[in-house]
Amino acid sequence: MNDAHNDAAKFRRVMGRFATGVTVVTYERENEAAGMTANAFLSVSLEPQLILVSIKNESRFCKHIKQGDCYGVNFLTEQQEHISGHFAGRAVEGLDVAMNKLQGVPIIEGSLAHIVARVVQIHAAGDHQLYIAEVIELVEAAQARPLLFFSGQYGKLNAA
Repeated sequence: MNDAHNDAAKFRRVMGRFATGVTVVTYERENEAAGMTANAFLSVSLEPQLILVSIKNESRFCKHIKQGDCYGVNFLTEQQEHISGHFAGRAVEGLDVAMNKLQGVPIIEGSLAHIVARVVQIHAAGDHQLYIAEVIELVEAAQARPLLFFSGQYGKLNAA
């Protein structure tokens, strides 16, 4: 069996072969809007309507969001790649991300859709926490093409 540390890079490469949409998870941190880019997002259940985000243990999100708190999920458009990078830790100097509030949660203007959800369960999973949340509001916002992520790079949908 291979050493787990040697397999980490391969694991990351293989998992990167799964194309995903790009989201920014938004929340309030010390009465300020905060966010982080996440592609580890999925729907869990239709009844009740549940979603899940997987967040690295060291994230500020994990320090601020507890069971019963709310967070937002913003599906990004092709034109929002710079916003994704900004919230992924590559801050864009002087970038003013236009935000509103939905159910008291910050959301990013111009996104494809917004979800506001309340955390109902948090599960430890290796070096991440799984935040399962019940949807309290859904908004279909912009009519645009989604921002995609594949093999470590942003991509665009080329469907007819």
